[in-house]
Amino acid sequence: MPVVVYVLGLSIFGLGTTEFMIAGLLPLIADDLDVSVPAVGGLISAFAIGMVIGAPTLTAACLRLPRKTTLIGALILFIAGQALGALAPNYGVLLVARVVTAVATGAFWGVASVTAVRAVTPDRTARALSVLLGGLTVANVLGVPAGTWLGQWLGWRATFWAVGVIALISLVGVVLYVPAGSRTDQVPQLRDELRTFRNGRLWVSLATTVLYAAAMFGAFSYAAPLITDVAGLSEAAVPVLLLMFGIGAFLGNLIGGRFADRGALTNLHISFVALLVVMAALATLAGYAVATVALLLLMGITGYSAAAALNARVFLLSAQAPTLASAVNTSAFNVGNTIGPWAGGAAISAGLGYRAPVWVGVGMLLGALALTFVSRSLDRTVAEAREPGREVAPQPA
Repeated sequence: MPVVVYVLGLSIFGLGTTEFMIAGLLPLIADDLDVSVPAVGGLISAFAIGMVIGAPTLTAACLRLPRKTTLIGALILFIAGQALGALAPNYGVLLVARVVTAVATGAFWGVASVTAVRAVTPDRTARALSVLLGGLTVANVLGVPAGTWLGQWLGWRATFWAVGVIALISLVGVVLYVPAGSRTDQVPQLRDELRTFRNGRLWVSLATTVLYAAAMFGAFSYAAPLITDVAGLSEAAVPVLLLMFGIGAFLGNLIGGRFADRGALTNLHISFVALLVVMAALATLAGYAVATVALLLLMGITGYSAAAALNARVFLLSAQAPTLASAVNTSAFNVGNTIGPWAGGAAISAGLGYRAPVWVGVGMLLGALALTFVSRSLDRTVAEAREPGREVAPQPA
């Protein structure tokens, strides 16, 4: 795998850490800025909204720039946002800082994905994307806990500065290793990128991403009370079990990245069915500590084995103009990340208990699985329409 792919993976590690680190710093920030914990929790939603809106918007605005220039600009904007957050005198400034870093993160994700794919041969597309996703999983496994520990030791602002330093190192790597000519021979045109979205199969894939992310993060967001109140384990066990989930996610991403290149839809069929079995078992057996431990690990493996395939599918369907589609796919993940926890929380508020978010996730994942079969049917229709001698006009690729 080219060095540039690993450089981009390191960058995603830093950007991914800042997305999730607020969860471990909620009380520290609330006390320092004299606001409520729910208000600080809103910073997580603000980041997700910034990603949803900012990723395609900033990517489209920078479309005619060389990809290296866009990556450098996004990292500089990200570093500025981190510094603003570290220096924020009040909640309002911190909110602005989070939105700025979210927009930069979304733009970087979209362009980095295209850069990584262009750096490898077509048969290694999913594997290259799995390296970037690996940076995100390592951010969850190591970055977020380390950021929480650093915040408790030196104050929450130190965590912001530390992530800024990681981004600065990534910036040096991008300057040194991303080729200056890492853009298509022809300058991308916005109309070509937008034309990609006339492909109905792309929209089905984006909807699959939304339902998958909602299912995964809706269930995972309420893992702590599931572990303590349902499984009966102590609070001290929560970070250990979440670490196990993270390790499973890392392993699943590695496995999925290798198999997705052989067939993205087949990968999704297998991964989603396996994840459905695991999540249904978790919701049913959560009262048993040993089962909960094992099933959280398996949930990480089976869940993240689908991530690279979801990204690879979008690239397959937008091969001629993938930059904006990749950015929108990043937005789709964040739409799911927003819907899932909200739906899980609504189920708990309705008095259905802490198992309910997992069952809600099962329902959403059934929808995602159904869409993968819709995608396969549409692929077959397009292939048949393109056979010589047929009068049916082919659909856009």
